[in-house]
Amino acid sequence: MSGSSLDGLDIVFAEIEENGGKWTYEILHTDCYPYEELWVEKLKAAISLPALDYQLLHTDYGHYLGRQVNRFIQDHHLEYKVSLVSSHGHTTFHVPSRKMTAQLGDGAAIAAVTRLPVVSDLRSMDVALGGQGAPIVPIGESLLLGDYDYFLNLGGIANISAPDQNDYGRWGFDVCAANRVLNMLTADSGKEYDDEGRIAATGKINEQLLTQLNLLEYYELPYPKSLANDFGTDIVYPLIKRSGCNVKDALRTYTEHITLQIRRAIESAGNPKQGTGNQKLLATGGGAFNTFLVERLKTHLAALDIDVIIPGEKMIKYKEALIMALMGVLRWREETNVLASVTGAQRDSIGGAVWMGQEE
Repeated sequence: MSGSSLDGLDIVFAEIEENGGKWTYEILHTDCYPYEELWVEKLKAAISLPALDYQLLHTDYGHYLGRQVNRFIQDHHLEYKVSLVSSHGHTTFHVPSRKMTAQLGDGAAIAAVTRLPVVSDLRSMDVALGGQGAPIVPIGESLLLGDYDYFLNLGGIANISAPDQNDYGRWGFDVCAANRVLNMLTADSGKEYDDEGRIAATGKINEQLLTQLNLLEYYELPYPKSLANDFGTDIVYPLIKRSGCNVKDALRTYTEHITLQIRRAIESAGNPKQGTGNQKLLATGGGAFNTFLVERLKTHLAALDIDVIIPGEKMIKYKEALIMALMGVLRWREETNVLASVTGAQRDSIGGAVWMGQEE
């Protein structure tokens, strides 16, 4: 799994089992291999490349992913223990209104390098069926992590999901740009990220900027809906820069914006248990390490009788990668792995291309 924050490649080795319709898992090994600066720049620039150069990058990145999988296998002594590789790739273009999404990382290249079966391109079937192609993790939240009322991923983009009002399925959507914008703002002060939100905690909210952010058109759209990375990089970040805020005030204001939009998302979508108390929200992703962001989130959601649960470090970092593994297993078994109730597609689907890395 490679997220929009571009911090590195998350890899999980998990054993996943189904018994009588009940799924269980065990995460045995994990790693995050940071990207070299060259790869960060390549992935950032991908959407600006000519067609041939983009396709060459797609292939090169696939071979890179294959080498990292082999490295992971060697680092953790997993030779002959891996049955299947499930690769999300790195999202570049995402235009569900035109029934198109693209993730870098050629699955054939991964299979050729690893000599293992590979599942890739997990979003395209849903988008072809008119869905948003995001979020796709609710299938894993439902099958593996069903003890929570809400699931929040605080990655480069924040997304949320929950059981729907009638308990027939799930709802979920991308809420707003999150860590990607926070990191871009922090970079203006020469740091990679705002450790535990300490810089943001010293800033003041710019009320005019906060109002402008909250009035962005995306937030008025009904779900299902999803965001491409350029919402944060090309719309939100320039808007903040035009405000003239210093770094600490910009971080403080945007942190407040993220937490307000998460609260607004929950209020607009609803939950069968809303108003009954004792609700639990599981927050994962890099933003769960942002202590100040979590404090502000807890404050906003306490008014809705929702407790914010921060799990252990392994689940915070690797929940998304674990669910990509499950989605690969479901694809291999030819079972539904993307939920139309979340994405708005014509129907549930079995997403992913399968590549055989070695002759049977």
